Amino acid sequence: MRSTTRSITRSAITRSATSRSARTHSVGTAKRRIGTVAAVAAAGVLLLAGPASAHVTVQPSTAVKGASDQTFSFRVPNEKDTASTTELQVFFPTATPIASVLVAPTPGWKATITNVKLATPIQTDDGAITNAVSEITWTGGSIAPGYYQDFTVDMGQLPSNTGSLTFKALQTYSDGSIVRWIQNEVPGQPEPANPAPVLTLTNAAATTPQASAPQTTAPAAAAKVSSSDTVARVLGGIGVVIGLLGVAFGFLGWRRGSSRSAS
Repeated sequence: MRSTTRSITRSAITRSATSRSARTHSVGTAKRRIGTVAAVAAAGVLLLAGPASAHVTVQPSTAVKGASDQTFSFRVPNEKDTASTTELQVFFPTATPIASVLVAPTPGWKATITNVKLATPIQTDDGAITNAVSEITWTGGSIAPGYYQDFTVDMGQLPSNTGSLTFKALQTYSDGSIVRWIQNEVPGQPEPANPAPVLTLTNAAATTPQASAPQTTAPAAAAKVSSSDTVARVLGGIGVVIGLLGVAFGFLGWRRGSSRSAS
């Protein structure tokens, strides 16, 4: 009887251990599968995020309408693994023209500015401007794979009659291929493969003189509080002195009364 009981107990223990081992193996397999899927998904995100962010852009991307002497950089990344960027052409809008630019030196690169005669002159305080910048071309340098280059330009007065400026660009590689950054972005639509650099123009911040009113009244209020506080302190001090004098007179009267009673 005891032998049969021991046999049943051992069999139950064996089944329990086998069941736990199977559950442990199943959980471990599930964790490994989840980890593998997560790793593949993360790799996919990195692969998608890399090319999508490598665009020719203008930095900074916003400016105030009508502002003068603003400095911007056209940032050009090299997207190819086996070729270098050897030329950049940036085309300026002529419908909303910029009259003048100054190009900052870029080591190894030569900048050529092209002007165009305007159909409608730009009216300024100094008179009418009949020519405007239509194109800047940088040549002679090289942007190696995995690197980018900033091409810096100081622009004259920005237009005040538009909300944005689009600078279409052509990027030429050492293998002869050209990437055309000329596509316009459409609100509500996916970003195009080769969007053109866009500078957003905003209205100047409106001045609000009313906002400074509380600051001008604050010192007067502080002075009133300070004056009231001083008066209160003086009155409090007088009260303390009067109280002390009363205690002193009371004590002297008590001493005199005690002396008379003793005599």
